[in-house]
Amino acid sequence: MRDIPLPTLPFSEIRPPKAERRSLPDAAQPTTGTGEGKPRLDVAWACTPDEIRAAQRLRYEVFVEEMGARLSPPADAPAGHDIDAFDPFCEHLLVRALSADGHSAQVIGTYRVLTPEAALRAGGLYSETEFDLAPLRALRPRMVELGRSCVHAEHRSGGAIMALWGALAEFMVRNQLDTMIGCASVSMRDGGHYAASLWHQLKDSHMAPEQWQVAPKLALPVDELRQDLAVEPPPLIKGYLRCGARILGRPAWDPDFNTADLPMLMRIDDLPARYRRHFLGAAS
Repeated sequence: MRDIPLPTLPFSEIRPPKAERRSLPDAAQPTTGTGEGKPRLDVAWACTPDEIRAAQRLRYEVFVEEMGARLSPPADAPAGHDIDAFDPFCEHLLVRALSADGHSAQVIGTYRVLTPEAALRAGGLYSETEFDLAPLRALRPRMVELGRSCVHAEHRSGGAIMALWGALAEFMVRNQLDTMIGCASVSMRDGGHYAASLWHQLKDSHMAPEQWQVAPKLALPVDELRQDLAVEPPPLIKGYLRCGARILGRPAWDPDFNTADLPMLMRIDDLPARYRRHFLGAAS
């Protein structure tokens, strides 16, 4: 990828209102012993470079320090941040854990969103570095790319990911967007056997229609790996599938992140009724 400085973010035309925030309980967090009740999560779109930096620090903590990714950041990127060429064109969604006095603490979850207009300015989608997305051409005017999703290790069993998804669903409906794509990563720490077995398990039940299927540029060599392991999808992929997501094709191999990346597509119209009610309420 080309190196670029990190400028003041050129926000896209489609964007949530600056004042939009939501607070909700993190269901997985225990109540405190002082009667203060459950900690709460604050969900908001980043509006300043400092807020984006906070998301990039969390991404570095998860992807590099925890997962061992090898990054190629811009030359002037600060240490301890995951930054790439697409960040300046994206909207960044943040979840923070509120402290007992109601003030925001550190960012504990994030997604970045590349809208159709911003993708044109960026010269394409991140997913296009891994897949030939030509079959999705007709969907692109109302299609966003989700990426760099991560949640702090202490909050992965809680409501952070549901809070992110609720804000994403509202964003999509408000801006008359209907399709989300992205790469769902699977660890390659076992050499790829888990990922190949997961692909073999899901390809017969969760594939997208043939006209939308895409090809990886650097394919995971699934035919050379075990495909007979009894595996469960990672929680994030399992959640996508429950929301009606479909797999677009064979996994790609990302050597920098040491992951197998499944191309996935999710459409608002395919959300099951119970998730439409949960995420969209009256808007459904």
